[in-house]
Amino acid sequence: MKSIDEHIKKDQSEIQTAQASGNDPKVRHLTDELHSLEEYKEHHPEDKHDPNALELFCDANPDEPECLVYDD
Repeated sequence: MKSIDEHIKKDQSEIQTAQASGNDPKVRHLTDELHSLEEYKEHHPEDKHDPNALELFCDANPDEPECLVYDD
């Protein structure tokens, strides 16, 4: 994806397709991902890039060891 907006639209479309086919695990996965993307977009309105999984995780869990940044 080129932007977070494209990713959100893609997930919304895929959720509808998965619901129509009765694929509940995929619906749950995509719904969780969509929620994370929407939260990220809300927290970073100026940032239009498509965040990766680590960026989404760290946005939701900034105090986790994987997300801490140390200055020398």
